[in-house]
Amino acid sequence: MTAAPLARVHALTVHPVKGCAGLTLATARLTPAGIAHDREFMVVDDAGTFRSQRKDPRMARIVPGLSSDGSRLSLSIDGHTPVELETVVEGPRLDVTMHGKPFQGVDQGDEAAAWLTEALETPSRLVRVPSDHRRVTGGLIAGTAGFADGHAALMTSLSSLDLLNERVLASGGSPVPMERFRPNIVVSGWDDPHTEDRVRSVRVGGAELGYAKVCVRCAVTTVDQTTGVRSGPEPLRALAGYRRVDTGGVAFGSKFAVTAPGTVSVGDPVEVTAWDDPEEGLGERLLAALGRGPLPTPGRPR
Repeated sequence: MTAAPLARVHALTVHPVKGCAGLTLATARLTPAGIAHDREFMVVDDAGTFRSQRKDPRMARIVPGLSSDGSRLSLSIDGHTPVELETVVEGPRLDVTMHGKPFQGVDQGDEAAAWLTEALETPSRLVRVPSDHRRVTGGLIAGTAGFADGHAALMTSLSSLDLLNERVLASGGSPVPMERFRPNIVVSGWDDPHTEDRVRSVRVGGAELGYAKVCVRCAVTTVDQTTGVRSGPEPLRALAGYRRVDTGGVAFGSKFAVTAPGTVSVGDPVEVTAWDDPEEGLGERLLAALGRGPLPTPGRPR
């Protein structure tokens, strides 16, 4: 019997403002909606439609700062005077849309709107998740989330990135950093790439997560998160060679619901309590890319 690899939390990242820069954490509180304050704020246009790096890649350069209780938010970007705001928990609401779905957001005021409008050079406002937000997310295990695209937490692994960058380099491209995928939890210690595809329930530090679905990637992954500029076809071109999903698109990382809130720290063990085969035809495509037989389940004989 081969012992399971010693998997641990390698990195934790929170994105207080959807589409803007992430903040690395040593310790995070996982709530039912993910890391506390993750995607709690969202930038919208004058019609209430959310702004994204898909159309506004410069959003990557906006660096937020948030107090631990969420009461104060700062925003900074090169070339502009930073702004510090007292956040609004209850106040005027705006009807907003995200991926065509209707939500409501608490308007964060004219000062935030003016700063974002100047920084992004287009009319913008900032909204916050309301206290009575009752969003239900889908997938294998249902959960909830703030203004994240779909689910409470996105998990990736170093071994998955290693395989991807091997293929990027083989095609003449430059390796991409993990921040391109904007994950919340990065795992080290899994020998096999894309082990996160096979996880169905997992203890991470003092919290528990349940698998929802693989994460289908978009053009945001081609944006250099430091410069806010699209940098070419990678990593989507390389992923298209071995990570196509049956329903369309390419995948990297998996989305999870928080089934038991708790505190998580970098270095905490990642203990998988249930496994299953990858969905969307990804298992077969990965094996073909690796030129290998079936991947063993960690903890079972190889």
